[in-house]
Amino acid sequence: MKIYQVEELVGITKKNIRFYEDEGLLCPKRNPENDYREYSLEDVRVLEKIKLLRKLSVPIDQIRLLQKGQLTFAQAMTSQIERLQKEQQSVEVMKELCARLQNETLDLKSLDASKYLMEMTKMEQDGAKFVDIEKQDINRKKKTGAFAGAAIFCVIMLIVLGSLIYALVAESAPILPMLFPISIIAFVLIGTVVVLVQRFREIDKGEEYEARKY
Repeated sequence: MKIYQVEELVGITKKNIRFYEDEGLLCPKRNPENDYREYSLEDVRVLEKIKLLRKLSVPIDQIRLLQKGQLTFAQAMTSQIERLQKEQQSVEVMKELCARLQNETLDLKSLDASKYLMEMTKMEQDGAKFVDIEKQDINRKKKTGAFAGAAIFCVIMLIVLGSLIYALVAESAPILPMLFPISIIAFVLIGTVVVLVQRFREIDKGEEYEARKY
C-alpha cells in the first residue's frame, strides 16, 4: 500500500505519517527491489491507534512506551485523565482571572499588566497552564510565510497568463497553440491554492510542535 492510500484511509497527512516514522512509532517494510515503503493493514491499524491517542492529547513518549510494553494502557489513561483534570483546573483559573480583570479594570489604558503577569507566573509555578503564545506566534509566522510565497508565485503566473490572453485576443495569435500553456497555468494556480489550504491545515495540526512539549 502506498502512502497516499494510507493518508486517505486514516486521514493523517503524509507529513505526519513521516513524522511518526521518524519518532519510531511506525516502521513500515520496504520493497527490496526499490527500497520504497510498503504499508500494510497492520500499519494502518497502528496509525489509527496513534491518531486516536493523539486526539486525546496523549504524549508521543507515552505512545512509544505503550508500543514497547513498558507502560500499560490503564496507566496511560490514568495519567491522561490526571493531565486533563489539571488542564480543566487551569481553564477555571483563567476564567476566574478574566472575571477579576472585568471587575477590577476599566479599560485597556488602566490595565496593570505587570501585576497580573506576576500573578500568572506564580500560578504557572503552582501548576496552572495558560495559552501557549509561542505556538500561536509560530503558527502565524508559518502561515504568513506560506501565504506570501504562494501569493508571489500566483501573481507571477497571473502576469504570464494575462500576457498569453492578451496575445490571443489583441494580437490574433493562433488559438490552439495558446490553449495548452493557458490550461497548464490555470491548473498550476488551482494546485497552488489547494496546496496552500493543505499547508494551513498541517500548521494548525502542528504535530512537530506538539511533540516538543513532551
